[in-house]
Amino acid sequence: MAKSISTFEDWIEFFHQWQKDIQFDTTLLGDFHFEAKFAEEDSPVIEFGDYKGRAKWNTLMQVPNQQVRDALLNLIVYQGDTEFASVEQQRHLVATAPSDYDLKSIVRVMAEEQRHGWQMSYLLVNHFGDTGKVEAKKLLERRSWDQERLLGSFNEPCDNWLDFFVFTEFVDRDGKYQLKMLSRSAFSPLARSMGPMLKEEAFHLGTGHTGLRRILQAGKIPTDLIQRRFNKWVPTAFDLFGKDRSSTAHWAYVWGLKCRYDELETDTPVEKENLNDYNRNLYHRECVELATQLNAVLPTGEKQIRIPDLKFRRAIGAYADQRWTVEGEKFTGSEADWNDYLAANLPTKEDDALLAEIFKSNDWIAPKGK
Repeated sequence: MAKSISTFEDWIEFFHQWQKDIQFDTTLLGDFHFEAKFAEEDSPVIEFGDYKGRAKWNTLMQVPNQQVRDALLNLIVYQGDTEFASVEQQRHLVATAPSDYDLKSIVRVMAEEQRHGWQMSYLLVNHFGDTGKVEAKKLLERRSWDQERLLGSFNEPCDNWLDFFVFTEFVDRDGKYQLKMLSRSAFSPLARSMGPMLKEEAFHLGTGHTGLRRILQAGKIPTDLIQRRFNKWVPTAFDLFGKDRSSTAHWAYVWGLKCRYDELETDTPVEKENLNDYNRNLYHRECVELATQLNAVLPTGEKQIRIPDLKFRRAIGAYADQRWTVEGEKFTGSEADWNDYLAANLPTKEDDALLAEIFKSNDWIAPKGK
């Protein structure tokens, strides 16, 4: 096996070793083919930022300066890291799939996430010289279960199928936002990578939403237990948008690397100092609408599931490590009271034990299409 990477074929050796190291059963993939896919160019010119109107960059040498190149590299590395991390988080769930449909779904999700990581690594190896090759190899060396992945959501354990459906509903939905914001990048190979990835990501989101809907239709998992899973995952997804008033996001916009989520659908003047929060609020509104759709499945009078407030259990930004309730109220009790509050509003060992019992019978989730 290659000890370093000179070509993308060398990287592929490391990729196959990574699959073995994380004990991913490659026989599940069938005839799935890993390849780099590129869409047609949406626009030959840069569509936002200070370089707006100039020709997009097709090679790294065309990128104006080292600062912009470094920022571009960083965006690709972070995106690739999430793809491989999610496979590490979910790989063990194939053994407990509740149906053949769900097994095929999770295998497809993990296959496409691996292809997305492959795509980002292809860009790193073929466009960013020795630095890119080193970073592409690192993508396969970090481990989610060792808390080594670059973003918080991807170091959290995805313990069961309820976690999986909440993860694909909300964390993968953040992925949709990130991919769309990169789809207009001034670096053409990155922008053209996004179309195929977004099409594949749409299936992942559908898997999460229909999975949660089927769980609610079956009515076997208590809604308060589902709520605590929402409280676990959704704040981590809010954090994925980055720090408030981020200079990194500011300059990524100025340099034409990453735009607003609704860049081409809004006439609102851009606030470059507030980009992350702007996109996070769009995401929050979409999540609230998803919860409304899910609550429509619940029987009349059943306690509804809600999206936790943007301030609850945040790890970065203005509300990092502060005490806010799920409803967004300032928590005024002691530290012991706060710990008790978190214990009541996040998944517990008792939840896990109850889920384990529920999962023994496959009637915990309605058949697809019911």
